[in-house]
Amino acid sequence: LPEALDREVARLKLDSMGAGLEQLTEEQINYLASWQEGT
Repeated sequence: LPEALDREVARLKLDSMGAGLEQLTEEQINYLASWQEGT
């Protein structure tokens, strides 16, 4: 299943359940990309 189609199916399912995904903040993106942060 192509990733774009998989994401669309997931988005539609979440919408039908009254849920959704939020966009990451710039700070969260930087944290996830950094190997120097975390435990």
